[in-house]
Amino acid sequence: MTLDKTENGDDLDSQARAISEFPGRKARTLRFTGGAPRAAQVIGDGSRALFLRSDGAEDLVTSLWMSVIDSDQVGKGDVENTLNVQKREAKGPHREVLLADPRELLADADNEDVPAEEKARRERAREGGQGIVSYSVDSAGHRVVFTINGQLFVSEIDEDGGGARTRQIAIGSQKSERIDEHVAARKNSLNNAEFDIKNDGGDEGDEDSHESRDMNDSSSGSKWLPVLNPRISPDGRHIVYTTGTRLVMVDIADWGDSGFDDAALNQDANESDFAAGNDADGGTAATRRSHKHARPHTCAAEAQGAWEAGDVNGTNASGDRFSTVWSVGNDPSGTLKIGLAEFVAGEEMDRYDGFWWAPDSRGLLFEMYDSSPEPMWYISDPANPSKPATGRRYARALTKNAIVRLMLAHLEFDEPKRGNADATGLGGGQYAAGVSDVDNGNEGNDVNDESFEVEDIGGDRDDTANSVTHYVGCDVQNVSWDREGYEYVAAVSWKAGREPLVLVQNRRQTRDQVLEVQPDGRTCVVEEHANDQWIDLVLGTPAFTPDGRLVCALNDMDTDTNRLTVDGKPFTPIDWQVRTVLDVSDENVLAVVQRTPHEVASGVDEDAFASSDDVKAAKLEAAINVIEVATAVAPESVPVSNNMDSDVSRSAMEIVSERGSLPAVPAAWRGDEGLHDARSYDVVTIDFDGNVTPVTANPGVWTASRAGNGIVISGHDMAYSGAVMVHALANKSDNERTDNVLTNDSGYVTEVAITSYAETPGFTPNTEFVWLGERRMFTAITRPSASSKFAGAAKLPVLLKPYGGPGFQQVTFSQAGYAESQWWADQGFIVVTADGRGTTGRGPKWDREIFENMKDVTLADQIEALRALPQIAPDADLDHVAMIGWSYGGFLSALAVLDAPDAIHAACAGAPPTEWTLYDTHYTERYLGLDPAVYERNSIVADAPKLRRPLMLIHGFADDNVTIANSLRLSQALMEAGCPHTYLPLTGITHMTNDPKVAENLLIFQRDFLYDALSDQV
Repeated sequence: MTLDKTENGDDLDSQARAISEFPGRKARTLRFTGGAPRAAQVIGDGSRALFLRSDGAEDLVTSLWMSVIDSDQVGKGDVENTLNVQKREAKGPHREVLLADPRELLADADNEDVPAEEKARRERAREGGQGIVSYSVDSAGHRVVFTINGQLFVSEIDEDGGGARTRQIAIGSQKSERIDEHVAARKNSLNNAEFDIKNDGGDEGDEDSHESRDMNDSSSGSKWLPVLNPRISPDGRHIVYTTGTRLVMVDIADWGDSGFDDAALNQDANESDFAAGNDADGGTAATRRSHKHARPHTCAAEAQGAWEAGDVNGTNASGDRFSTVWSVGNDPSGTLKIGLAEFVAGEEMDRYDGFWWAPDSRGLLFEMYDSSPEPMWYISDPANPSKPATGRRYARALTKNAIVRLMLAHLEFDEPKRGNADATGLGGGQYAAGVSDVDNGNEGNDVNDESFEVEDIGGDRDDTANSVTHYVGCDVQNVSWDREGYEYVAAVSWKAGREPLVLVQNRRQTRDQVLEVQPDGRTCVVEEHANDQWIDLVLGTPAFTPDGRLVCALNDMDTDTNRLTVDGKPFTPIDWQVRTVLDVSDENVLAVVQRTPHEVASGVDEDAFASSDDVKAAKLEAAINVIEVATAVAPESVPVSNNMDSDVSRSAMEIVSERGSLPAVPAAWRGDEGLHDARSYDVVTIDFDGNVTPVTANPGVWTASRAGNGIVISGHDMAYSGAVMVHALANKSDNERTDNVLTNDSGYVTEVAITSYAETPGFTPNTEFVWLGERRMFTAITRPSASSKFAGAAKLPVLLKPYGGPGFQQVTFSQAGYAESQWWADQGFIVVTADGRGTTGRGPKWDREIFENMKDVTLADQIEALRALPQIAPDADLDHVAMIGWSYGGFLSALAVLDAPDAIHAACAGAPPTEWTLYDTHYTERYLGLDPAVYERNSIVADAPKLRRPLMLIHGFADDNVTIANSLRLSQALMEAGCPHTYLPLTGITHMTNDPKVAENLLIFQRDFLYDALSDQV
């Protein structure tokens, strides 16, 4: 692709300047994501959607926003109801409302200091933002909870959608100098926020100042801290969060319902007073509102006896009550955790939660784990020798995992009984207090039967006039299953009117079971699956439809398709690879899919196609400025060129597969058939008869959230360098809608853009997409821009820039993915990224060709792509070839100069997993199994004596994912073998390269290293 006005000298100068400034701007803008809307969730009837966004490109502090489409105004205009795709401007009956701004809630929002457990969660989720980085909303879309700097807040959205009021829920011994309420009633304006600052007993006449808003952090030592992963109940009345060792219930007080006198607010919440049962003003617990005693925790493994409770709550100055639901008890070793996802769940399963609310808010399913079987590893900071190393447990491949168990809590609240309505929160099951735990003899951790704890920091109040309900106790059951045979808890789903579903996997991930959890903790297997290599996890499965049918994922090896089943029967079409399930209804599933790549079959009449030695441009009018599509097959074959403006060549994109005709292309995609393939993550609905309806129109990398009549689509495409987010609403308007991000067939008529404040790189990548090699690997080739001094060069060195490993792919229709490649190209390279076997999107057989042989297969594919390159790029100089990459791409880069030095002449390897026994269990054992000999064969440390090409190793000391031991071991082996190499250690840097200056200079250091390395090559 090229710029629209490259003939203009000013445009070329601007382009050259933008490319020159790219490393610094990329680092400062968090890869150009700062200021872009993200994390959208549609709420209520669909006319509203929450999302996060910072105020500018270099601003990392994200605020909570809401998109509102005024449904009563929909259909009153034509152009106003559509989206201008090029400018990404919102028009028509649409508002964006700021609900909560961290800088208005906390004075130190820019100086983030979050608990270590939250830092670890963000690392697992690759979260680089600050401020409000996640949120939880009730089922009505009325209340939202979130944390800022470890402090808990709740926002209550106005009924008219014009704003929200936000207040802090002060916890434990946090001092009272705070904003107790923040009313952000932003009626279509960002400048009219009201602040209702309570006088918390400070000096008389003390004005509200930034200093007076600060609150204590978790260093206070309160048992209620830190606040981790807060989740609001579906009914909006309660919050549950974990401290890591304690699962805490918060009963949310109504606004203005405090009733506490000012004397109480002056206190520092001295815990010794509360332990004695004394109020801060000298009163006693007996003078407070009386609540019925909590029911005892019951679990079959524990003796059932008489139990009496004192006060069950701690109450803050706003009237919010705190109670312990369950805790790990006395744990000097610190290995017992509650309500958190264990490391491999977050890093490899994309499961970040450790507890789940019942849909009716009357039950909780929560995880407890013991990491003591895992090896102890230490992360050190050698640049600060006075700082002790940090120890943590790590599930290293071929060693033991954490012991994971689930508990089911039936919650009770002090509210009137609801007649004969089910009060268990378990979807119609029978409440069975104290039923014996059936655990098949499996060993687990003892759980502590701890009484509810007392920490009252308020006075009398009258609750009779408000809607607040108080948690008074629970009955807790062990969830039983064959934990020895199925040790991984991969996914949990709990739908309204249904029992909870749990997906468990065996250690090798070759078998799984879908379990339905009964009210007494027993489970029944409702479906199970097997695969000789491994079973893929598909996010969003398993799940019940509202009417009770079970939707599961299936690696269908017979049809080479990742499919969905309903009650055990496959219903999604062959050759439509299901990547993610976003929503399940009685009518259909909303999913992200990738169509099987189109291949040139044998026996095709090539005379019917336009063919030449030159690769012709293929123009996608709506979404892609210029994409060159070509096929380089065997070296002796002539590349097939497909001109998208030709009817004949459109048909060439629809060649039959080995199993017959490819699935019919939906009408909405006609004309773009060759582009909706593995490179495009398309959002579609699929009904249970297998009919596919596209939701997204343009090829790209998309995801979605839907509720009611609304949907939010977010992602990237090739027409625009930044993130795209649109909010759409289905309605009965007869107006024709211009087709933009959503298809006309999607059923959504009103489509509006959510504003992005993100910067763009300032140039359009000069990238073409091709198939390379006999395996027709999807490949992206980026050449120097028109403004580069290397433009039009007869020969250029080649830079291979792969990830290349399993479970991921790089060659997608996302312009943002090629900006860095363009910077490298303008440094004088032809940049090539090829997705070989094992990368996603092309079916389960393609994925599994790397099984137990990742090292040889993934390198062979990169070499195959390189050797096929001259068919497409005759200007490629194969005598000067380098490879760079991070993580698995770093492994491939180091491997390439060790095992293929005749093809790859220099490499920069970032954070490479050089020895697979140093990586985690769930990822590594999925692909390499449990045979130590396989690990030895796939390691590259033993290959160190082969090095005869320049190699730079790069690794962060703080990397807790691919530990620096990987690079150190390879470096040591290279030193022992007498092989010179370059090592670049990064102090304080994690796997995300989270320091802007380091991220900027890394690109420049690697470029200069490769310049020197390749200048000596022949």
